Amino acid sequence: MRYEIVLAPEAVADLRSLRASDQSSVRKALEQYLRFQPERVSRSRIKRLRGLRRPQFRLRVRDVRVFYDVREGAVEVLAVVEKADAAAWLDREGEKE
Repeated sequence: MRYEIVLAPEAVADLRSLRASDQSSVRKALEQYLRFQPERVSRSRIKRLRGLRRPQFRLRVRDVRVFYDVREGAVEVLAVVEKADAAAWLDREGEKE
């Protein structure tokens, strides 16, 4: 099944704030990992977040973390955050179960 990838306005701003090489890497990873199997957890790339209702998943791309939810045929990218800021973003924006 092919998923539609939807970026939240905040995620678009986050993506634009990255270096050009990181932007390119994130775009490629979105297509490669989230277009067809966004819920397929792997050891190093995709992680299901526990204890949170939102975001549901984290995608690792170099030193960047992409937080997203999967809903009926669509992947909603909530944020694109540098690794150093990821924990603070989850504390601030994550919705606990």
